[in-house]
Amino acid sequence: MNATETMHLQGVNLRFYVHSNAKHKGRLLYEWILEQARDQGLAGGSAFRAIAGFGRHGVLHEEAFFELAGDMPVRVEFVLRDSEAEQLLNTVREAEVELVYTSSPVEIGVLGQHKNN
Repeated sequence: MNATETMHLQGVNLRFYVHSNAKHKGRLLYEWILEQARDQGLAGGSAFRAIAGFGRHGVLHEEAFFELAGDMPVRVEFVLRDSEAEQLLNTVREAEVELVYTSSPVEIGVLGQHKNN
C-alpha cells in the first residue's frame, strides 16, 4: 500500500434488481433497501434506474414519455464486507420481498488522503 492508498480489503459487490414502482411497507422498494442499509450503519449504497431492459419474464421496458412514471428496472448497489452483505441479505430475506440479487467478490480500495469536508 502506497502513501496515498488509505484502505485495501476484500469484500462483496451486492446488487439488488427491482422495479422502479415496486413497494414494501408503503415505501418504494429501492428506497426501503437503502434505508435498511443506512439503519445498519453501512458506509453507502446507490440506486441506478435503467433506460431500457428486460427481466426473467422477457418483457422489454424502455424509457419513453408515456413510461416516465412507469416500471423501469432499478439496480440498488453496495460494496460491503462479507459480514455486512450477509446482514443486509438477511434483512431482505426476512422481509419476504421478491427481487433478484447478485453478489460478487471485489477488492476494495480508497485512494488519496481522507479529508473531513
